[in-house]
Amino acid sequence: MGVNKERMLAGEWYIADDEELGADTRRREELCRAFNSATGPEQRGIVLRDLLGSVGDQVRVRPPFQCDYGTYITIGPRTFVNFNAVFLDAAPITIGADVQIGPNVQLLTPTHELDPDRRRAGWERALPITIGDNVWLGGGAIVCPGVTIGANTVVGAGSVVTKDLPPSVLAVGNPARVLRPLPPPSEA
Repeated sequence: MGVNKERMLAGEWYIADDEELGADTRRREELCRAFNSATGPEQRGIVLRDLLGSVGDQVRVRPPFQCDYGTYITIGPRTFVNFNAVFLDAAPITIGADVQIGPNVQLLTPTHELDPDRRRAGWERALPITIGDNVWLGGGAIVCPGVTIGANTVVGAGSVVTKDLPPSVLAVGNPARVLRPLPPPSEA
């Protein structure tokens, strides 16, 4: 493994314009193209399992779908991802079971240098995103690098999640703020 990929996976500063990462990107481009042009859910499911690191049973992802690498994304069983999802997985993105992800949701692990010279030189780093079980991310929500969203939490449409959210809350806004707690899930 090359130094930039090693740094990326360790959450350290790295240069993304790298031959090895470029090969990973080309792999992702081909698989995303195949997924987005597939004619039915069965064919899409086969491609999705090749593209992503792990896909649980009964996962549904509607095209178009885009990601950085794919291999660092884990999606738990019975999760639904609506149209136009963008998951930038330069760090792991872990999505729990029974998650509902609205259209145009972005999960963004990369962050860039504040120093303009280092930013211009291409330095970036990525921090993992974790979405707990039974979370609902409303349409157009953006989850920023390093954020964990607790189980059973609902994030309102258009919200920008910049900090961790606890389990079982309703959060909305930019930046997302907890409005109120939600009742615990019933035992079915």
